[in-house]
Amino acid sequence: MENKNNIAPVKLEMLMAIVHNDKAAYYQSIIQSHQANLQLTVPAKGTTHLILDYLGLAERPKTLIVSLVRADEADDLFAVMQEQFLKGKDYKGLAFTIPLTSVIGTLVYGFLSNDKRTVKTE
Repeated sequence: MENKNNIAPVKLEMLMAIVHNDKAAYYQSIIQSHQANLQLTVPAKGTTHLILDYLGLAERPKTLIVSLVRADEADDLFAVMQEQFLKGKDYKGLAFTIPLTSVIGTLVYGFLSNDKRTVKTE
């Protein structure tokens, strides 16, 4: 029987990405392909909405994607997202991570880090 108490932790980071509404599902699939088990999307507005409102111009709706990703996957994920952001104006976005310093519970950590060793088997 494997000892689950000796799991070497992979650090987790909270990824925040602001993308165009119509590309949110596209970016969610990219993030999920980098072992992100938890994602949350929230409607958002860009920073230029005040100027555009003043001028009477419509702004494209944005989506905030909040994901928990493994730190060892973050660099590869950023490289892929940067490549996508450069495709054109419809793919533009902003992404950054915030390191998490603590996660309570082996099962919660295992789910968030996509670590199969923490899954209970009977």
